[in-house]
Amino acid sequence: MDEIGLLEELVAIPSVSGEEDACANHLVERMTVLGFRAYRDAVGNVVGELGDRRAARTVVLLGHMDTVAGHIPVRREGGFLYGRGAVDAKGPLAAFVWAAARAADDLNGTRVLVVGAVDEEAGSRGARHLADVMTPPDAVIIGEPGGWDGITLGYKGTLRIDYHLTTAAGHGAGDRTPPAEEAVGFWNRLASHTAERNGDRRPPRFDTLDLGLQGIQTRGDGLTETVEMEVGMRIPPGLDVVKLKERVLGWAGEARVTFPYQEPPYRAAKNSCVVRALLRAVRRAGGHPRFKVKTGTSDMNVVGPAWGCPIAAYGPGDSGLDHTPEERLCLVEFGRAVRVLADALREL
Repeated sequence: MDEIGLLEELVAIPSVSGEEDACANHLVERMTVLGFRAYRDAVGNVVGELGDRRAARTVVLLGHMDTVAGHIPVRREGGFLYGRGAVDAKGPLAAFVWAAARAADDLNGTRVLVVGAVDEEAGSRGARHLADVMTPPDAVIIGEPGGWDGITLGYKGTLRIDYHLTTAAGHGAGDRTPPAEEAVGFWNRLASHTAERNGDRRPPRFDTLDLGLQGIQTRGDGLTETVEMEVGMRIPPGLDVVKLKERVLGWAGEARVTFPYQEPPYRAAKNSCVVRALLRAVRRAGGHPRFKVKTGTSDMNVVGPAWGCPIAAYGPGDSGLDHTPEERLCLVEFGRAVRVLADALREL
């Protein structure tokens, strides 16, 4: 087993959210071979421990095993590993495993936990469990792609809006407004508010409110007509979500609107032990570190506010390839990220 071999093994095992068992069991086996005390917790997360369990200091490397759907044949080509999850986020997770194994003899009284969480792509069930049951650690690195020389400090929040409207069926020549048109009107109100709020700023940016139509469908049975719509909003820091919800409900008219999922935005401190360690490690590896903030979400949104400790996100890969048919990870970059992480861990 080598670094790239483990990465390729993990990418080759399908692990769509909710179906992580095969990948998780393989990861436990491989981590055990590398010297971790590895096991699965109550919700299925893989946890690998190095160092003294009684150590006064704990560092958590939190990645995730699950992927979105979509099969991409796993192959090495042109210095890249292709496959679903290669970037998001089995590349960062595999880098965590190898970096911790490399640094195991230099932990100096620190316990390191490498976690492969479940369900990050579909609600962060694994991270929520950790936030509930784990004593806040002293430092956390979240495994997400940002490039081997990139350090991510923040993620926008998210708000999902579900719209449902059922009305009595009627003739198309009548004076009623069909529910599909009511839904379009509701969407237009959301779009107008988003444009007004953003002004001259073109989304997606970290400070813009971003709007996305995730799905819409209509149906009828001859007596009633129904429209259902799913809308996603990316929430920037500082936006009053309570007031936004009140406005959304006011624009809904007779429709039923619910908010089944939301996550607040989170931005970590730039001057922390985690950031300093990563900065120095990237520089020692010959890189020029770059700070980033992301317009999506990650498990940082969950554990960052819950634990309140120094935190940043780091991992190899181009996040622009997340969830795409061309998902691929540069293997040279992967190796550099392993070295950076091992160096940062020794300092932490």
